[in-house]
Amino acid sequence: MIGVGQAAERIGDPGYAGWSPIDLAVGAARAAVADSQADGVALIAAVDTVAATRQFENSSSRAVSPLGKSTKFPLSVARRLGAVPKRAVLDVVGGQSPQHLFNEFSRAIEAGLSDVVLLVGAEAISTIRHYARAEHKPDFSDDPVGRIEDRGFGLTGVVTPALAGRGIRAPSTQYALLENARRAAQGRSRAEYATAMGELFAPFTEVAAKNPFSAAPVRRSADELVTITERNRMIADPYPRFVVARDQVNQGAAVLLASVGAAQRLGVARDKWVFLHGQADLVERSLLQRAVLGEAPSAVAAVRHALEVADVGLDDIDFFDFYSCFPIAVLNIIDAIGLSASDPRGLTLTGGLPFFGGPGNNYSMHAIAEAVARVRSRAGSFALVSANGGILSKTSVGVYSTTPTPRRPDHSQLLQREIDERDAPAVAEHPTGWATVETYTVTRGRNGPIGVVIGRLESDGSRFIAKVADGDDVLLAVLQTGDEPVGQRIYVTAAGDGNRVAMRGPAARRVSEAHVGVAGGG
Repeated sequence: MIGVGQAAERIGDPGYAGWSPIDLAVGAARAAVADSQADGVALIAAVDTVAATRQFENSSSRAVSPLGKSTKFPLSVARRLGAVPKRAVLDVVGGQSPQHLFNEFSRAIEAGLSDVVLLVGAEAISTIRHYARAEHKPDFSDDPVGRIEDRGFGLTGVVTPALAGRGIRAPSTQYALLENARRAAQGRSRAEYATAMGELFAPFTEVAAKNPFSAAPVRRSADELVTITERNRMIADPYPRFVVARDQVNQGAAVLLASVGAAQRLGVARDKWVFLHGQADLVERSLLQRAVLGEAPSAVAAVRHALEVADVGLDDIDFFDFYSCFPIAVLNIIDAIGLSASDPRGLTLTGGLPFFGGPGNNYSMHAIAEAVARVRSRAGSFALVSANGGILSKTSVGVYSTTPTPRRPDHSQLLQREIDERDAPAVAEHPTGWATVETYTVTRGRNGPIGVVIGRLESDGSRFIAKVADGDDVLLAVLQTGDEPVGQRIYVTAAGDGNRVAMRGPAARRVSEAHVGVAGGG
């Protein structure tokens, strides 16, 4: 790594220019070129590959682009930067993308397939929302000449038919299901777990408050983060808004990779060089196929394996950045590896996704940029970046240091086979009968609260997902304020518009009778 750069702006700040995602990415790329202290013209001319993370506007078939978008984002960035790459790549959806691309293209450089690579990404979600309904809108459209390697959305196993078909798409809903399963498994009350979430993230706000690229540079106490107010409304139990990734940002980041030969040829000073010492890329099972809800062992395995490849221990790491879209993304890893939430080294380099900002798939590009700055400031130190994609679905990890090292191969594919071969619970697509709550959440819709339950059938132990039946205020009350919803007995049936659950009593009988009526009518 020979150069890193970041760019950001906030609506209302002096000098706000309303940059597009292309503008932000180019600004970050130019900052990365300047950071290398090499001849800028020569360095840009040497870039043979541009690989970009996906923007919000092209991350799903349902995404909209009210101000227009680039049809070939990596080429739009390259052309405006002045680069003419031989290869342009648009990666799949997921917050793992920046670190995954770093791992991939370090292999490409080692194999002689590339010499100088620009990794880049950006989001202007805040600006796009700001102008979306304005009478006079900027036009962010661009259709550059040339071909790119568009890898598609890559959502297989992340957005599953079982969830999407029941309207359970929002990441906050799915993460909340995992978070509540984790809380219940630890035997913590709602209040105890809320306190833990606040204590985890309060130090993140301290870091974000000092970061000039932060979207929300405000210090907040642990209590403030989890106290429900009009501004800090509940998004999906147990998540108030302040502990959820903030996507309303204008941020871009870029990283320049090069072979040692290219770095020498371009005149990049040795004190700018940062090496990848260890890496890993692993994928978790889809949500309903996980043996234990509330855990993602693949993420833990990825961190451990990256440390193993780097031949360092946890105590050797000086700087950490754990992906923090929701508390469980951090807690899942640190609890398993024995790292305290109050570790004096800290758990974030940027300030975290709820506070620094969550620029779509590109957050960890900022984390890598910060990691580079840290290890350069302390020669011989180590930084670990753990990037997460999907619903604790994909994890890519990198360990960095200024100490020179040859690239060391990892054995992620072998570990992946072990993960894939583990037993998984049976899933009932059309469940009927008595069951118990395995986990739950309640979201706030336009027409009131919506309860979502993952349960296990008493008849065969198979797992299902369902919504609370309309009118079952008893079950909704249990999910929202009951002592412990997990383990409660419920009745589930497959309705025409999706599975429904209810408690004992009239609501359960109505659900059961509805099923009998449907079955009897053929």
